[in-house]
Amino acid sequence: MQQLKNHGTLHTLFAVLLASLVALAAMITAAPASHADTTICEQFGSTTIQGRYVVQNNRWGTSATQCITATDSGFRIVQADGSVPTNGAPKSYPSVYNGCHYTNCSPGTNLPARLSSVASAPTSISYSYVSGAQYDAAYDIWLDPTPRTDGVNRTEIMVWLNHVGAVQPVGSPTGTSTVAGRSWQVWSGNNGTNDVLSFVAPSAIDSWNFDVMDFVRQAVARGLAQDNWYLTSVQAGFEPWQNGAGLAVNSFSSAVNLGGGTGGGTGGSGGSSACKVAYGTNVWQGGFTANVTVTNTGSSPVDAWKLAFTLPAGQQVTSAWSAELSASSGAVTAGGMAYNTSIAPGGQVSFGFQGTYDGAFATPAAFSLNGTACTKA
Repeated sequence: MQQLKNHGTLHTLFAVLLASLVALAAMITAAPASHADTTICEQFGSTTIQGRYVVQNNRWGTSATQCITATDSGFRIVQADGSVPTNGAPKSYPSVYNGCHYTNCSPGTNLPARLSSVASAPTSISYSYVSGAQYDAAYDIWLDPTPRTDGVNRTEIMVWLNHVGAVQPVGSPTGTSTVAGRSWQVWSGNNGTNDVLSFVAPSAIDSWNFDVMDFVRQAVARGLAQDNWYLTSVQAGFEPWQNGAGLAVNSFSSAVNLGGGTGGGTGGSGGSSACKVAYGTNVWQGGFTANVTVTNTGSSPVDAWKLAFTLPAGQQVTSAWSAELSASSGAVTAGGMAYNTSIAPGGQVSFGFQGTYDGAFATPAAFSLNGTACTKA
């Protein structure tokens, strides 16, 4: 009898254990995925990322299906049906932007802003390219005599970082120019609704950070804009003519720093820097740590703070503490944790990360806090 009793006890324990495992598996299955990507197939569908940029499908040149997936730091094209002749307009411009596009303004933007009021407009981009498609990878920078938030602007500046296949910009080539430290082939024309000034890189650029105002000043110098006009949006994406699935913007950042002159805009505020960043490093062969302290030098709290900066080429983050980082290389945005999401006036937050690097070690050139440029301590 004792032997049978022990056998029954084992059965009972096994049943309890099995039930617990089933319940645990159900909980895991039911748990929602965090930071889930968003797929958009609607013709002009859009979503926001990082609480500050808009990602848009923007399919306007074809009725064929196009779908994009918005990620935490950019987007990728997951379906790109149909094709259009390469001697005409592209089929779409899936993109991510800061500013206003057909009444859809990105959260907290200080665009439109009068050109004379913009001190700098730093931006950064990281692309992934594919074969078997005909496309360009380009910035679209829009200017208008009025602080327009809807419709077509007067002047469009395109910066082609790559192009594949028999595609070319609007108009005709007018020569070459050195802008933002690089050489470009310059094209000028009109597409029937607005003037277009294009700068075409002689070879593919995978990632880059630059000041948008360097190209804006080119448009002003060529009579295609004036200092009292407005910058309305800074966009980056792809113009595909054929195929395009797999193309991706891995990361994107854009800030517009206002100072001097009289500005105009919708939403947000500019002015002089109200933050300071101390970036301390410990470097050894092939590796480093960075300790970052952000000080709010303004008179108002900075809630849900986001510090944007671009890691120099060859650097890769392997771990971080006291902040969440949007990417491990290129354009990075650091955001607060639950316990340090706000910076009081005169207060500061600190975070850090460890990484690897190739070649010569360098530190980020600039920092912006919630879209406002910071001074470096």
